[in-house]
Amino acid sequence: MGILALPSATMALSLFLLSTCAAGKATEAALAHDRPGESREQAAGGAKAVPLSATSSIRDILNHPAFSGFGRRILPWDDRPYDENMPLAEIGSLLPYHTQVRPETVVGSLNRMIDDVSKGRTVFYDIYTEAQKRADPTKEHTGLFFFRGKPGAPFAVISPGGGFAYVGSVHEGFPYATDISNKGYNAFVLKYRAGQGGAIATQDLAAAITYIFENAEALGVSTQGYSLWGSSAGARMAASIGSHGVARFGGKDLPKPSAVVMAYTAHSDFSTDEPPTFVAVGEQDGIAPPSAMERRVAALRKADTEVEYRKYKSLGHGFGLGTGTSAEGWVADAIRFWERQLGIDVSQSSPGWQRPSRVSSGSGSEVRSLAGTSDVPVQSRSSALSGMYHSRHSAGWLCHRQFSLRWPEQTPAPNSSAHERADHPAVTRVAR
Repeated sequence: MGILALPSATMALSLFLLSTCAAGKATEAALAHDRPGESREQAAGGAKAVPLSATSSIRDILNHPAFSGFGRRILPWDDRPYDENMPLAEIGSLLPYHTQVRPETVVGSLNRMIDDVSKGRTVFYDIYTEAQKRADPTKEHTGLFFFRGKPGAPFAVISPGGGFAYVGSVHEGFPYATDISNKGYNAFVLKYRAGQGGAIATQDLAAAITYIFENAEALGVSTQGYSLWGSSAGARMAASIGSHGVARFGGKDLPKPSAVVMAYTAHSDFSTDEPPTFVAVGEQDGIAPPSAMERRVAALRKADTEVEYRKYKSLGHGFGLGTGTSAEGWVADAIRFWERQLGIDVSQSSPGWQRPSRVSSGSGSEVRSLAGTSDVPVQSRSSALSGMYHSRHSAGWLCHRQFSLRWPEQTPAPNSSAHERADHPAVTRVAR
């Protein structure tokens, strides 16, 4: 009897496994068809990877199959017609508040998205529902571009600048996201509503953060220890969320970011409870003079906020990555600053999280890089250096928890005022 039962049990197990496999494939197909916020064109996936070059035109962006349904949102202006014959070598002329615009950098980050789409990856998500866009058609101009890092890694949201008149994603959005994702982090670039002032733009940022939190599992990102990045007008947006929280601007009641990264802005508002802040400015910035940011830096330090301040020689406003200038590499420095707030280096595959070693160094401390390459001095800060090394704004991130940071091979299933426009008509290190 037992011998006869064995084939029956084996057959039953086989049928169970086959049905489970079929169900899994059906689930994956459903997810591919209905991932949060993605267009039907992207759900189909596999658009032909025809790369762009500096001789490609604006028309090539607008008509590229990889950008079907959202190509115009790659470009800076919502309300202006484009000369579609303009070569990408001249794209800097569309960014009047920016400098050091390098066509090869722009093209490289666009080609990164094209490559991702050719591999079946979704690169663009709507942050508002169709009903919300029907109620307010200006929300059609919004969305998130996704540059994937390691599955389950923390995320950064980047808000480019443009004086709230346009959104300079091609210069200080997509290139930043490329660098951040290459270090293993997940990076989102926000296309917000331009021409309506800082309040509306910051509401879009709050909506974007809320969207990521609500869809984190499907997106394959961790919501713990996220960071906000912004340049010029975008830095005002990131800093405002850092100061006052997501709910203040219409989003959900969510944790503050573990770090804020601000580039060349005259933003002066602050609260008594600021996240650790990294600041990059150009010494010769006539739009947002360094002295304005230095006053804010002093106020944050007085409130015992960790600040790393970088002032770069011979640079003005809107320098982006700063390639070929004294600012080259500042994004990598900002990533390391963020890593210190996390207490880990997720750019290195690890069998599990390990607390970074700390070595007493006078009044401050040193946190040894988990990559084992350098010691990075960190400002002593009672809230950050007592017990677990973590950010007080990250909802328990690293706070007396045990968890694994193994990275799986597959992604889990997944009104404008004069003040708001103030930033727009070798390196000196001042960090402590």
